Amino acid sequence: MELHRLGLLTFLSLLQVWLILSLTEAEILSSRLLLASNDRTPRERHSKDYCSMYDICGKRSDGKVVNCPFGSPAVKPDDLLSSKIQSLCPTITGNVCCTEAQFETLRTQVQQVIPFLVGCPACLRNFLNLFCELTCSPDQSLFINVTSVDKVGGNLTVGGIDYFVSDTFGDGLYDSCKDVKFGTTNSKAIQFVGGGAQNVKEWFAFIGKKAPPNGLGSPYAITFPENAIKSSGMEPMNVSSYSCSDISLGCSCGDCPSSSVCSNSSSSTTQKKDSCSLKVGTLTVQCVDLTLTVLYIILICVFFGWGLYHRVRERKPVYRTKSVSNVTNGGMLYSHNQEKEENLPMHQIIEDVSQNRNEVRLSAVQGYMSNFYRKYGLYVARNPNVVLASSLAIVILLCVGLIRLKVETRPEKLWVGPGSKAAEEKQFFDSHLAPFYRIEQLILGTVPDDVNSTAPRIVSEDNIKFLFEVQKKVDAIRANHSGLMVSLKDICMKPLDTDCATQSILQYFKMDPDNFDNYGGVDHLSYCFEHYSSADQCMSAFKGPLDPSTVLGGFSGNDYSGASAFIITYPVNNAIDKEGNETAKAVAWEKAFIQLVKNELLPMAQSKNLTLAFSSECSIEEELKRESTADVITILVSYLVMFAYISLTLGDTPQLSSFYISSKVLLGLSGVILVMLSVLGSVGIFSALGVKSTLIIMEVIPFLVLAVGVDNMCILVHAVKRQQLDFPLERRISNALVEVGPSITLASLSEVLAFAAGSFISMPACRVFSMFAALAVLLDFLLQVTAFVALIVLDSLRAEDKRVDCFPCIKVHSVHADPDKGIGQRKPGLLARYMKEVHAPILSIWIVKMVVIAIFVAFALASIALSTRIEPGLEQEIVLPRDSYLQGYFNNVSEYLRIGPPLYFVVKNYNYSSESTHTNQLCSISQCNSDSLLNEVAKAALVPGTSYIAKPAASWLDDFLVWVSPEAFGCCRKFTNQSYCPPDDQPPCCAPEEGGSCVSAGVCNDCTTCFRHSDLHNDRPSTTQFREKLPWFLSALPSADCAKGGHGAYTSSVELKGYDSGIIQASSFRTYHTPLNKQVDYVNSMRAAREFSSRVSDSLKIEIFPYSVFYMFFEQYLNIWKTALVNLAIAIGAVFIVCLVITCSLWSSAIILLVLTMIVIDLMGVMAILNIQLNAISVVNLVMSVGIAVEFCVHMTHSFTVASGDKDQRVKEALGTMGASVFSGITLTKLVGVIVLCFSRTEVFVVYYFQMYLSLVLLGFLHGLVFLPVVLSMFGPPSRCIITDQGADRSSTSS
Repeated sequence: MELHRLGLLTFLSLLQVWLILSLTEAEILSSRLLLASNDRTPRERHSKDYCSMYDICGKRSDGKVVNCPFGSPAVKPDDLLSSKIQSLCPTITGNVCCTEAQFETLRTQVQQVIPFLVGCPACLRNFLNLFCELTCSPDQSLFINVTSVDKVGGNLTVGGIDYFVSDTFGDGLYDSCKDVKFGTTNSKAIQFVGGGAQNVKEWFAFIGKKAPPNGLGSPYAITFPENAIKSSGMEPMNVSSYSCSDISLGCSCGDCPSSSVCSNSSSSTTQKKDSCSLKVGTLTVQCVDLTLTVLYIILICVFFGWGLYHRVRERKPVYRTKSVSNVTNGGMLYSHNQEKEENLPMHQIIEDVSQNRNEVRLSAVQGYMSNFYRKYGLYVARNPNVVLASSLAIVILLCVGLIRLKVETRPEKLWVGPGSKAAEEKQFFDSHLAPFYRIEQLILGTVPDDVNSTAPRIVSEDNIKFLFEVQKKVDAIRANHSGLMVSLKDICMKPLDTDCATQSILQYFKMDPDNFDNYGGVDHLSYCFEHYSSADQCMSAFKGPLDPSTVLGGFSGNDYSGASAFIITYPVNNAIDKEGNETAKAVAWEKAFIQLVKNELLPMAQSKNLTLAFSSECSIEEELKRESTADVITILVSYLVMFAYISLTLGDTPQLSSFYISSKVLLGLSGVILVMLSVLGSVGIFSALGVKSTLIIMEVIPFLVLAVGVDNMCILVHAVKRQQLDFPLERRISNALVEVGPSITLASLSEVLAFAAGSFISMPACRVFSMFAALAVLLDFLLQVTAFVALIVLDSLRAEDKRVDCFPCIKVHSVHADPDKGIGQRKPGLLARYMKEVHAPILSIWIVKMVVIAIFVAFALASIALSTRIEPGLEQEIVLPRDSYLQGYFNNVSEYLRIGPPLYFVVKNYNYSSESTHTNQLCSISQCNSDSLLNEVAKAALVPGTSYIAKPAASWLDDFLVWVSPEAFGCCRKFTNQSYCPPDDQPPCCAPEEGGSCVSAGVCNDCTTCFRHSDLHNDRPSTTQFREKLPWFLSALPSADCAKGGHGAYTSSVELKGYDSGIIQASSFRTYHTPLNKQVDYVNSMRAAREFSSRVSDSLKIEIFPYSVFYMFFEQYLNIWKTALVNLAIAIGAVFIVCLVITCSLWSSAIILLVLTMIVIDLMGVMAILNIQLNAISVVNLVMSVGIAVEFCVHMTHSFTVASGDKDQRVKEALGTMGASVFSGITLTKLVGVIVLCFSRTEVFVVYYFQMYLSLVLLGFLHGLVFLPVVLSMFGPPSRCIITDQGADRSSTSS
């Protein structure tokens, strides 16, 4: 998204380079033609050693010189001129057809082109030969024919010529140059010197175009006919052409991919990992799907075979007699008294020795816990006020830490871990090179047609003028920062320190509305779309070429005129210190910019029937802050619904005569308050320790703790209700805690450990969330077994004393108010009766058990297959409020942008000394290693589908080596005092005149090139030469005479600090990713870039890493699956260990482990079905699902373990007692709270909380009340309930 905009801005660095190239071409053409035109004889002659044009006969009004149209014999030059000509044109010896003035014109003009082509000597040699032969060849008349003449200044001059060039030379010229890079712009040199020609014919047509006054091109027309006329004695120019694959000429792999050296080198691309698949008929099946299908068939066959075997065996008389005997021995008294006692709580059946003499032998830990809860229950029942006051005092004391509460809202602090490799690389890039700029963007689009849904073209006169109005308002923004008025010019990025590098189609008019009509309006745009890289009039106000694809959207191919959107990008300077003054000024302007768009520009666009999407650098952070308050009402409603349900479910069946006594509204409200106190206590403790909170903690943790805490509240109240009414209150409370206390403790400890496992996630927001949640659940559990139990005691006393709920001071004396009906009614409720009389008998049917096992195993295996389809990532649209203006912006970015985010390859500790091989291991021009970094990048760009690299890298090193080379004689120059001498078209070498032209001032006449070939070693500067000239290069402005100046393009690409030692600590090479539209594209592009850099680093033994602005936020997804699986394993393992320690039953713990694992796997399958991505939020949800799912398993398994009878009877008993509590207290409670979240205004709540939690609740319910009972009835552990004789020693404690 913003990364696309970044791409646009990098073009700014190209600056005047493009300009220079175009000018160069035009003038070179002029020279050649001029030089060929001085034929003094009226007759036409085509023969060897004869000229078609000789000398210069005039100068056009725009300064372009024109040749004489008269033929003459070739002339022998003096020795000085001959040596000069051969230095540039080694194929020309002996006589020549050019004067010294003509040659100097040629030399001056080709010097502008040399920097573009010098990296590939073969291309440069061919290109120079084309113009050398045109200008100075002694056999000029054989292939040059003057076809028309003009009159300039009273003299006849050449008006047009035919230039016959052989197909062999033409094709060789184009083939050698077509792939040569111009690094500054990450593009090909042919874009500048050939107008983007696709073949030699197009290139020659570009070269031969006659320039209008003050326009680009040749001063006369040049036609390149395909065949020479044999009868005329003419023959095509056919000097030898050089192939770029010629090793002796040393073209790099980046400039000549067809070279044998390059094609034989190892592939540098990252191969896509194809998933395993098989062809079954016409159907393609994934290997994992086929494997799991076969596995399922095998398991089901084995299971059904085993089931049938046991079914047949059970029906045999001997087996049935043995079975009945076992049941009699193990549970005879239970069966005898079952009808009598079926409505009694389980612990009473176990405890009442006078009736059944059944006893439960618990584990040592459970026995200790039961003893503790028995004594503790008696204490609480006798001292409820003390327990309530002390527990509340402690938790309120913990809340004191809230005075140090701080909330973290910075995205980089929320989603990037402190040990993040990407964060360290970003810090290195920002501190050693320069922070990536801030992006402000507008996307102005047309409204699609209702009939065919196609958007009209946006390039029209009205829309351009409207865009000028928009720009005027943006320029007029003045933001107040500490009393200082900040404008765009104060903060924008200025490559050449003058004009803002605004990326807008208005740059084709130099951002000046007066130029719209002066330049020709919309027709001028059509011209610039084709000649943006070469036409001076199309250059931007900041002196750089502007690629139409960066400022237009919604077009196909290169049909820029068919675009349906304008893309306007304002790059703003960034600062390392995010809290500093520079950043604060930018943020102030950005906020004013957003307000302007909302209040003025948006209505203006709508009135023009246009759409307007917009964003600023601070938009996401501001919208996330707003999101934190967007769902306050939704969350409050969720709490209120759960509170209402709690109050309803805690009370008894409403009866008009006693509902005000039996209701539990006050108790439910008190429970909710305890939940809030547990959350505040958790936040207070961590705040006191200096841990910053997050907004998501405030929103989600109370809901989670309430959902978890309600279970325990319901289980405790229902356990008290099941006690016999003739027991005193103390014993009822004590017995209730003995009955459910161990399972509540087991479930709560499992939840705490499962939540705490999330603290292993490296992402700060999720780690802090998990820590806060774990402590909040722990505090909630402690408050429930202390304060809430005390509240139950006080509420029971209130009911017994016939006091009104919510108004306990009011006492009712009516005989209809029977407190017993609200306290200890023995008759089970409708739900309990359903569980015992309907649900359990159905699940006990043999065929039902088989079907249940088959279905649940099938869904688990299917979920494993589906989970492999889960994609990593977190779409930004989901995180933001649904009504956020960024929603439309992100949609437009995906629809319109055609450029990927910038990608930098950063090199650390580059040794540029002569003794080091680093230079040739990095560069990509002549004599560089074929496997150098930049050559490998160029090769990777050939396969963008797998490498995600769109184009070769812009290389400051290549351009510097070209800049200092003697061939680029207009670049690195020095005065006689050895100081830097700029190109001739820059001050002080020339003086500016009106109209923008520059006239030589004579100051630089004595300037010479920095080096001769003899001064360099293998065309490379020495350590001292490199050290001295690098600062010159980085401060050199690009211009027509030398397009390779590094200022602007490479100002922040090299760190000069400490470079005197021969080591450059940091430097970068810029390229682009391919367009990235989906989250998985960002993840895969980052993975590919890292794999590429790692491989090249290992090969070259140089430390290299890739950097792009989005890497820091997407690094988590590279190993998100490992993070998820490790944390889930820790969470499930923690639950298993807790269960094993408390129950001392490997059997029970293994069954709980199995069900928990299946719930998590099934939840991941549902994620795949619902297209929920894998990210830190979903990982935390998965980890928390382990803790929440424990509730559905532990209570049922514990009840089954302590029940008596055969397995079916024990399942029936467990469902009748605990099943109802699990359904009403766990399933329904969570369900009503979760459903409210579907009305959230933020998609993240709907997707990651409503959908995932609803799925979890439903899966937990199905596994806990359907699958688990079936598994227990078939494979459950033996009962801990045994028969003892009357008076036998009962050392164990009843559950």
